[in-house]
Amino acid sequence: MTAFTLCAENNMPIIVFDINQPDNLRGIVLGEQVGTLVEG
Repeated sequence: MTAFTLCAENNMPIIVFDINQPDNLRGIVLGEQVGTLVEG
């Protein structure tokens, strides 16, 4: 909960995704649209 609060206070986006899917993390780093973007 603290991490979400800090991100919201500092206008940092949060991406919620399935870490168990191959290449999801790679896709996020490369700027691909993976998972759900949460903006506060």
